[in-house]
Amino acid sequence: MEKAVQLLDRYFSGPAVKLAEQRHLQAVRNGVISALPFIIVGSFFLIVAFPPVPEGSAIARWAEEHVREILIPYRLTMFIMSLYIVYGIGYNLAKSYRIDPLAGAQISAAAFLLTIVPQTIDGVGEVLPMTNLGGRGLFVAILTSIVAVEILRFCKRKNWTIKMPEQVPPALIRSFEALIPVAITVLLMTLITVVFRIDLHGVIGKLVSPLVTVGDSLPGVLVPVFLITFFWSLGIHGDSIVGTIARPLWEVFLANNAEAVVAGEAIPHAAPETFFQWFVWIGGSGATFGLVICMLFFARTKYSKTLGKTALAPSIFNINEPVIFGVPIMLNPIMIIPFVVTPLVTSTLSYFATVLGLVTPTYIMPPWTLPAPIGAYLATGGDWRAVVLVVVNVAISFVIYYPFFRMHERKLIEEEEAEQRIGA
Repeated sequence: MEKAVQLLDRYFSGPAVKLAEQRHLQAVRNGVISALPFIIVGSFFLIVAFPPVPEGSAIARWAEEHVREILIPYRLTMFIMSLYIVYGIGYNLAKSYRIDPLAGAQISAAAFLLTIVPQTIDGVGEVLPMTNLGGRGLFVAILTSIVAVEILRFCKRKNWTIKMPEQVPPALIRSFEALIPVAITVLLMTLITVVFRIDLHGVIGKLVSPLVTVGDSLPGVLVPVFLITFFWSLGIHGDSIVGTIARPLWEVFLANNAEAVVAGEAIPHAAPETFFQWFVWIGGSGATFGLVICMLFFARTKYSKTLGKTALAPSIFNINEPVIFGVPIMLNPIMIIPFVVTPLVTSTLSYFATVLGLVTPTYIMPPWTLPAPIGAYLATGGDWRAVVLVVVNVAISFVIYYPFFRMHERKLIEEEEAEQRIGA
């Protein structure tokens, strides 16, 4: 086992960790995470606009009459998530370079907005289309924020800045230091969008369309699930590594699903991040809630019984570090098997249940610390079948974990008996 771990660490996990720590990927991850409060709060207005109540009820009629007003907070938060994300990416990337993070955020936002051409509407005037400010524009947001901050860094390194006397307030000094980078960025984006009339959103959309297709397929679901549990098995935070790369794509899926619900269209994607959160990671990575049930009701050792009681409350709220490091699952050849296999089974079942229409695809992002049945119910806009799927997945988790837990218990019993003999 030790040799296998060393081999994997050398040729696989080590390079993967380095990739996750890459400066630009970290900035993208942190930028997306910084926008989560707006995404979560904005998505809840979808529940208010389309309440999970019978049609014709008083609440349903009230929501239908006021749907336009109810959706205004959604349209100015989750619907334009890329605008918040690009600001966060620019801020974090500039901060990693130890240059003015506020300037990095503002220049990134300007570069992104300059990819969208205002439209003239008779009787209204110039308007800015909002469609590409949301999930559809996320990949362009990532690209423009990186370009903008790199321009800022280049100008700083080459000392292409306007110097002000020391007596000038620091805020004013920073503003003039950013003047030349802003001018270069605005000129560059104007040439692309206005002069050469290049639709970056269309170009990038065509380039990433194969990625979107694959990411929403069964292999696109199973690969990240396997990698997350694989890294956790080695003691590496799998969500941080895989999420750094996959989360932007998952956010696009979630935004597209929400937009489809608002438009009254079929929900297009089965596997946004909320799919994994509520149907796969029940109790935390590895779907370990079934293992907690094993420890609570079938443990024969004092250690497992105590750990089960300790881990129950965190597991209900999808926090399972006590289980991963307490059992332990990490580097445990017995428990690694169900830890990897269980999510693969439940994700496969959940994927087919979603694409076959047995469960509504998720389009709302509740806080991840909610108990799984509640989170799944809210994420699907109030589909009771999502709760049934959660219960089924917990049962599957228990069935898969149980025989391996019994083997693990026998090993613990042997160790306890050996310690007693030594003590005697």
